[in-house]
Amino acid sequence: MSYFSPSIEKLIESFEKLPSIGHKTAVRLAFHMLDLNEQETKEFIDSIINAKTNLKFCSQCYNISDSDPCPICNSPKRDSSIICVVEDVRDILAMERTHEFKGVYHVLHGSISPMNGIGPEDIKIKELLTRLQENDIKEIIIATNPRVEGEATAIYLSKIIKPLGIKVTRIAHGIPVGGDLEYTDEVTLTRALEGRREL
Repeated sequence: MSYFSPSIEKLIESFEKLPSIGHKTAVRLAFHMLDLNEQETKEFIDSIINAKTNLKFCSQCYNISDSDPCPICNSPKRDSSIICVVEDVRDILAMERTHEFKGVYHVLHGSISPMNGIGPEDIKIKELLTRLQENDIKEIIIATNPRVEGEATAIYLSKIIKPLGIKVTRIAHGIPVGGDLEYTDEVTLTRALEGRREL
């Protein structure tokens, strides 16, 4: 039995569809929205509509942007001969927070996952290969996530890109800063050993 009116219940259900939002958080968000004044509500709704209407995929890297090409691909300060391959647009945000990478990106929009019926043809690998053939690329940095699907994607990309004479590297995976060895799993420790460097 619901204690809320059908309109509030529908709003709560809509918030529950968002990732990582449970029922209690959905209730809080719903009532927060109801507390907004009319102008704030309109601005919120308009921002969602604006994003859905104006955002598009960059024709070069498949990042989401208001412009095509996106600001990263269009920047003369970026080294377009180095491409960092990521699974998701959000991974670009993570890489950019480091302020270390000065190349450009290629977003795959997924990873190879035979268990889920996702093959190389279902993500932006063909587009990456076209990009490599049409441009002078020195290095591909594979920054897929360190899970089975990400590893499978990295191995597949390495096998098809290396014959083109392009350097292929993989970001190192290891123990996080502040982590304890005793609580670190074997795979992470193995990656940390493999990615070790001289001091």
